[in-house]
Amino acid sequence: MVLPSSLIRLVLLLGVAVAPVPLIAQTAPVPGPQGEAVVAPAVQVAALEEALRIGDVIAIMREEGLEYGTSLESELFPERGGARWRAVVGLIYDTATMRKRFDTAFEEEIGADTEAIGQMLDFFGSEKGQHILRLEIEARRALLDEAAEEAAKVAVENMSAKNDPRLGLLREFAEANDLIELNVAGALNSNLAFYRGLVEGAAFDQPMGEGDMLADVWSQEAEVRRETEEWLFPYLTLAYGPLSDEDLRAYIDFSQSPAGRKLNGATFRAFDVVFSSISRDLGRAAARQMQGEDI
Repeated sequence: MVLPSSLIRLVLLLGVAVAPVPLIAQTAPVPGPQGEAVVAPAVQVAALEEALRIGDVIAIMREEGLEYGTSLESELFPERGGARWRAVVGLIYDTATMRKRFDTAFEEEIGADTEAIGQMLDFFGSEKGQHILRLEIEARRALLDEAAEEAAKVAVENMSAKNDPRLGLLREFAEANDLIELNVAGALNSNLAFYRGLVEGAAFDQPMGEGDMLADVWSQEAEVRRETEEWLFPYLTLAYGPLSDEDLRAYIDFSQSPAGRKLNGATFRAFDVVFSSISRDLGRAAARQMQGEDI
């Protein structure tokens, strides 16, 4: 069984935006061994999440998830889900649960390197960083509208036809953050988790082993990669359209720094935990719906 293409979940660091509040006020120091002021790692991580407005990102992901639930119904059990299915999808995309899973994974991934976390806060807490990330979250929300997404795709096509150097800069940004590979890996992981949920919910007449699931999911890699690229560059074009080349270059430079790479990896891995859990729950719920059971 080939999973629906709408299973592809684009988990991007780019969906965050900093809060317009002083970060110094959020990172209260605690006494060090010599009596000096030291900011505890856990306090720094909490400040970083607040600065990145993870709550707002998760709220958008919930909106995307509710739309995705409608797509699943259309592809797997047309017109048989109704209000009951929508309610189940809403529970699966519960923002409090998503936030708790993210917080736990992110804190573990980011570690206790206070110097690196401080550099992350310095960049995203600056006026430039705030502007960049506000543009990102606005673009993420705008692309919930199909017309906006189509317009962004046309913009990319026009840039490509004109050999616009801006597109080259966007490609450099994507490469610096390994956005295509990380998104493809995250999408395949989510698809595998969905499969596992379907199997646990007895959606298939014939038993399906782990090897069968892995083979089927891996066979989708090319399509996942294509759809990732089709979504990613319109998103980057829309998000960074108002940004100067100088500011985008500064963002690339930060992304290539040890602190930038650490933040990027930690964010992707934390959201991978969130989406894998969601996908497995969706698979179980979809299996029960396909069998006509109460969900």
